[in-house]
Amino acid sequence: MTADFTLRPYRPEDEDAAIELWRLTWQQAYPAIDFTARVAWWRERWRNELVPNAAIIVAEQAQALAGFVTIDGNGYLDQLVVSPDHWGSKLATALVDEAKRLSPGGVTLKVNKDNARAIRFYERNGFAHAGEDVNPTSRRPVLKMAWRA
Repeated sequence: MTADFTLRPYRPEDEDAAIELWRLTWQQAYPAIDFTARVAWWRERWRNELVPNAAIIVAEQAQALAGFVTIDGNGYLDQLVVSPDHWGSKLATALVDEAKRLSPGGVTLKVNKDNARAIRFYERNGFAHAGEDVNPTSRRPVLKMAWRA
């Protein structure tokens, strides 16, 4: 794996690749959950909530989508998705840095409380614990995290 990738704004023709990348990464992170069965729900959420309300930056490598981040006007980072073959690379950090650049007043997010790998990543990137919550869709406990410049 090479570290060469480019960041660019999301384009409508990225939709299928972004949704497949979401499915693939979440399936790897939570193999007991059938994310293929959730694709229609996710596509609707993607189209109706994220695309119209958030800046979406994609990471591209060898003309393939390798990751993306969504950040809304309030500084809420809803999704950071990175292809499993790029886990541990600089790609996720580059996407988070782009979210920070787009929301210099601060970034907030929620992360599954049982996702220790992601929590460590956010901590390494300057995010602090800011409370707890429950995801209304999955009913999973989540940590609130925040970054301030």
